[in-house]
Amino acid sequence: MWLLVLLLWLVMWVGGTYWYLFGKKSPFSLESVRPPAPREFDQKKRDKVIKQGFSIDKVPQDLDVIVIGSGIGGLTAGATLAKAGKKVLVLEQHDQAGGCCHTYIEKGFEFDVGLHYIGQVHENSLLRIAFDQITEGQLEFQELNQHFDTIQIGTGSEKRDYTILSGKTEMKAHLLKQFPNDTKAIETFFNLMKWVSLLLLKSGIADLVSPVFKLSGTGATKLVNTLTSNKDLQVIFSYLFYGVPPKDSSILINALLVHHYKRGAYYPKGGASEIAFHIIRTIQKYGGNCLVRAPVSQILVNDQGAAYGVKVRKGQEELEVHAPVVVSNCGIFTTFQKLLPPEIQVKDNVQERLNMMKHGRGSFLVFSGFEGTEEELGLVSTNFWLFKNNDMDKSMDDYFALGKDEAPDNIPMMFITVPSSKDPESKLRHPGKCCMTILTMVKYEWFEEWKDTSVRKRGDEYYDYKMKFAKNLFDWACTVFPNIKDKLVFQDVATPLTNMHYLGAQRGAMYSAEHNLERFQAEAVARNRSSTPIKNLYISGQDVFSCGIAGALHGGLLCASTVVICIRAKIKRGNETSDFLH
Repeated sequence: MWLLVLLLWLVMWVGGTYWYLFGKKSPFSLESVRPPAPREFDQKKRDKVIKQGFSIDKVPQDLDVIVIGSGIGGLTAGATLAKAGKKVLVLEQHDQAGGCCHTYIEKGFEFDVGLHYIGQVHENSLLRIAFDQITEGQLEFQELNQHFDTIQIGTGSEKRDYTILSGKTEMKAHLLKQFPNDTKAIETFFNLMKWVSLLLLKSGIADLVSPVFKLSGTGATKLVNTLTSNKDLQVIFSYLFYGVPPKDSSILINALLVHHYKRGAYYPKGGASEIAFHIIRTIQKYGGNCLVRAPVSQILVNDQGAAYGVKVRKGQEELEVHAPVVVSNCGIFTTFQKLLPPEIQVKDNVQERLNMMKHGRGSFLVFSGFEGTEEELGLVSTNFWLFKNNDMDKSMDDYFALGKDEAPDNIPMMFITVPSSKDPESKLRHPGKCCMTILTMVKYEWFEEWKDTSVRKRGDEYYDYKMKFAKNLFDWACTVFPNIKDKLVFQDVATPLTNMHYLGAQRGAMYSAEHNLERFQAEAVARNRSSTPIKNLYISGQDVFSCGIAGALHGGLLCASTVVICIRAKIKRGNETSDFLH
């Protein structure tokens, strides 16, 4: 997987050479990265970029690429292709661009919905270079406190707190202080992290194939059981939870997630919406656009089995928008099961691709707003991961085996983030106000009976049910931050149905397809690529690479590189005109 990222940068280098040979500067040169301009605080001006509504007259002429979905994967693919000379249109069904990177403002509080923190954006890192290219240097990051995560295991008198520090040497050293009797286990785990990262980034193909895929197909529980019998330490090795119990998750992915924050945890200055705001402006700079309230109802496929555009719902009518390339960033299930024509959906090669994936768990979020400063409320930028006990496998299996009525009172884990304490400019935009987001995982089936109701009109039973979850989660959060209880003035709740409506997430799974062991087997990784069985249709985002902002961004880069490579191959064969590339 990571080797393909390196391939992308090789493609960009070749692309730069191409531009040079034809007398043009590479659009990916350092010259395209400008010093950050002053932050745009005028919401009306921001809305003209991230909330520009769809109409046919706003569609650029002579489109090269249509991107369905404005999450980070779609925007990354769109901006990369735009800089490579393509005219790109991004279509977003929600009323605001950004997907899981968007924020929403309610009653004076601004909440992030999907980006809580990000790693590996230190200077000259691969991820930072990618962000600098797709925003042309306009996105800035605030480094969070060195103590960026707290893991709390147990409740009441049995509660244990463990702290995670960033730093090339400090992360391991601090963990060794907390687990002095598990030196060998921690040394082995960190050697694994270092070995994997070095192997993936520096070794040759022959050395990569066998050891990497052996690790990617190894369950986290299976490996950590060989390192230590300390159940608390086992939790820490797998605490960055994405909906899959450790026994069913890849030790490779878990190790890379911990490694992701070794050089620091960061948050976008100005909030998560800065990401979409600046990437869209890059797309617009090169002749493209991003339009919202543009739900795609179908991908158009011709008699030769090639995608050539989309249908967009506008009121009671459907409008066709054509382009020689279509990129879908709305997940493999939505793409193959909802957007393709029925006669294409049933084809064997489409079904084979679908059968490689499994639906991820639904996400449940509680957004809480408080009157007061972070000092008065005792809020901090450190994230808190709370677990009722130290047997993650059993607690998650037991939880997901529960019936609908039992689930709200038996939540085994949750995550707390305070975006207002992470963004230094939050105090300027929303003085005297703080906000918190709580996240846990739920089963879609617990909410399925209300799937045919309308958002904010789902009835009292639905409201009462989701508020049972919300109350239990908030009460648990109050044990960490006791000052917030009497200062709560606003609360909103997102269930899997909410995520389906606003984010287009199938079954409310914000992390898209499940990240289980089968997904990271060698054959599955090799076959689960950006290209699809439908000619000219490509997949971007989390389902191509891995979950999270960084994973989706890499999925976008892989998609863009695949599109460019395929176009060049077609030109070489004489199947396309060179105008598309040039």
